[in-house]
Amino acid sequence: MLKDLFNSPSFRNDLWAEPYLIAEAGVNHEGNIELAKRLIEEAKEGGANAIKFQTYKAETIASKNSPSYWDTSKEPIKSQYELFKKYDRFWKTEFEELKKYCDMQGIEFLSTPFDIESAKFLNELMDVFKISSSDITNKPFIQFISNFKKPVILSTGASELKEIDEAISWIKPNKNSLALLHCILNYPTEDEEANLGMILDLKKRYPNEIIGYSDHTLPKEMKTMEIAALLGAKIIEKHFTHDKSIPGNDHYHAMDKKDMKLFLSNLKGVRVLLGNFEKHSLKSEKSARENARRSLVASQLIEKGAVIVESALTFKRPATGISPRELDRVLGAKARRDIEADTILQWKDLIEK
Repeated sequence: MLKDLFNSPSFRNDLWAEPYLIAEAGVNHEGNIELAKRLIEEAKEGGANAIKFQTYKAETIASKNSPSYWDTSKEPIKSQYELFKKYDRFWKTEFEELKKYCDMQGIEFLSTPFDIESAKFLNELMDVFKISSSDITNKPFIQFISNFKKPVILSTGASELKEIDEAISWIKPNKNSLALLHCILNYPTEDEEANLGMILDLKKRYPNEIIGYSDHTLPKEMKTMEIAALLGAKIIEKHFTHDKSIPGNDHYHAMDKKDMKLFLSNLKGVRVLLGNFEKHSLKSEKSARENARRSLVASQLIEKGAVIVESALTFKRPATGISPRELDRVLGAKARRDIEADTILQWKDLIEK
């Protein structure tokens, strides 16, 4: 469960820990409960740890004069109110049903509340709250949610550091565990604006919090999420759909179950390449250590009893004799026998000084 990860030092610090993956269905169910259940099934099939919806009523989230801020060539509705009104058909009863269905499918249920009333009934359905980037300056709403004393995931899209610090100051008095998600609040986000390096800045500035990533780039080969995971994003969310060809809203920049599987497969392959984070030689390198490294070798005939001098030595492969690292110890020793040129020196050939 997501709530347990907030208290897991290994999840926070282990470079090997697989990120917690959230399929952000949002309102891609388009008000159809059966489609919402299909999204739950496909998110589970794709490998998501959780599926997240959005809970709002148009009247409480946007005024009728709120302009669009998305790509209107993909979603032609130019009023936020009208867009939200189109998709705000689910409320308490529907989300209770979806929570039960998630439990049946073995995937965690989440939904982002956008008003006080939805936060109240979602509190009965979730162990962790998600606060959207759009509410990062909404002090009374953040304080209301933090009063539930549950872990909070806070997206930081379009935010300055001062605004993030303020939001944290409103959450922390209740000692809520916290995750901060790097996010660019553009739909879609162009690759050159993804700024995944900001994940590292968040990790540096907020070392006691879980850092993650909310992805709005086009899915393509899922490299954005892969790189985010390698930079240390422990929670990753991305909009999710059953059909990316559906026009409008969030379908066109969302991932589907195939994209999710590709991401997890790619990440697994990269982790194989990363291997161990502590430098040491491998068992498979044993032959190379013996045959590609060098030994001290006589560069000329060294007669029995002669003192070994540097001019009588060279270093050649393989490393089956005395290592060149022992040169100082060898110099000044005497030959125990005649040592022919090109002989690999062994300790038994020398009388040490």
